Amino acid sequence: MTIGEFIKFLDGIAWGPWMLVLLVGTGIFLSARVGFIQFRKFGYAMRNTIGKVFHKQSAGDGEVTPFQAVTTALAATVGTGNIAGVTGAITVGGPGAVFWMWISALFGMTTKYAEVVLAVRYRERNAKGDYVGGPMYYIKNGLGQKWTWLAMVFSLLGAITAFGTGNMTQVNTIAGAFNTVIDAFGGNSQGTLISMFGQMVPLSSLIIGVLVAVLVALVLFGGIKRIGSVTEKLVPFMAAIYIICSLVVVLCNLGSIGKIFAMIFKGAFSAQAALGGAFGITIMSTIQKGVGRGIFSNEAGLGSAPMAHAATSEIDPVRQGLYGIFEVFMDTIVICSLTALTLLCGAQRGVDIAWGQSAGAELISASYATVFGSKIGSLIVAVGICLFALSTTLSWALYGSRCFEFLAGTKAVTFYQIVFVLMVVVGATLKLELVWDIADMMNGFMAVPNLVALLGLSGVVVKLTKNYFDKENLRK
Repeated sequence: MTIGEFIKFLDGIAWGPWMLVLLVGTGIFLSARVGFIQFRKFGYAMRNTIGKVFHKQSAGDGEVTPFQAVTTALAATVGTGNIAGVTGAITVGGPGAVFWMWISALFGMTTKYAEVVLAVRYRERNAKGDYVGGPMYYIKNGLGQKWTWLAMVFSLLGAITAFGTGNMTQVNTIAGAFNTVIDAFGGNSQGTLISMFGQMVPLSSLIIGVLVAVLVALVLFGGIKRIGSVTEKLVPFMAAIYIICSLVVVLCNLGSIGKIFAMIFKGAFSAQAALGGAFGITIMSTIQKGVGRGIFSNEAGLGSAPMAHAATSEIDPVRQGLYGIFEVFMDTIVICSLTALTLLCGAQRGVDIAWGQSAGAELISASYATVFGSKIGSLIVAVGICLFALSTTLSWALYGSRCFEFLAGTKAVTFYQIVFVLMVVVGATLKLELVWDIADMMNGFMAVPNLVALLGLSGVVVKLTKNYFDKENLRK
């Protein structure tokens, strides 16, 4: 067995059926314990999160506003998985994968809610006076000192994962997207090749890598407040562009929407019913791809987003936890669903989809092209991917730093951040098939310590939730 085959084997374990059952099962368990808050208090959550986006918010030293905290977390969750990942899930698992993606998101809302509640409840101030928190802190401070080893396992996995999931793979995607646009507009991205790390790569990729590295450094070394300041502007902007363009495609295909939703619901239980043939798609692959892609996209249960939410100026854990519900809703129910509808609308207009085989963002480009034309379609997707990937890189720079800080102390963080910036250039100039597999695998294993903590501290989440809404009822 080669190293690549061994990594794929471990990746299959990390994201196998047992992990998906554990992730969704945890969401169902937590939902039942807090009275299905994501449904019962959905309106309240939206009014007190996105409904207050234009209210003036302030934060002290070492803190970010509640909205900056959620945009930093969204910057990481809304990434290339929302475009290429969702496309791959549908082509391999069929239209029914969308249904299971929705199911995982509905329960993932409570999982993310619980993560955020615990992150704020058990956070600390570091040597610089910044709020720090996340699974490693609620494991240590919530489960107790005897569980510190588990917190260190999570931190080690997180610090390494950030180089793959949140750095090299993202920047490589940015470089690829720019090169695609260069070629689409008559250029030749392969025209000037240079030797890097034993392989020939386009000069444009190196230039893009250096530019992104400089940008990441300027933001990262400004600390949590600068990261929050950038993401609160970048995330709404990039989301608005993608949502509007996708809605245009959907609105231009209104006559097909009924048929598309029928394909989704039929395909959730029978690919043959949805597509008129089996195409090698089984119900198991439909469920696994839908649930897996939904979780990979919104990161509910993986333990990453709580590290951003812990820096909030909000002092009430439950009030900040409501942003976790909004976060999953926006990422999966809104953005991932629009990607799915755009792809299936494109299929109705003749975009050729090889069902049962993996595909990526090129199919979304082709779907946009049915409305906007090929050049504009490829440009929209390239801009969307670049913004999504850049925002993910910025947020994962924070996550990796927080994990390394827990292991080595605040003074050692600068070293980690320097290495992180240098790896941006490496990521733009390498072929990353193996890196993707390693990052995917470690991202999955990160979830295990976090899920242990969520289950073990579920009683704390229940108590805080009950106390909060009891007080809210008294105010009425």
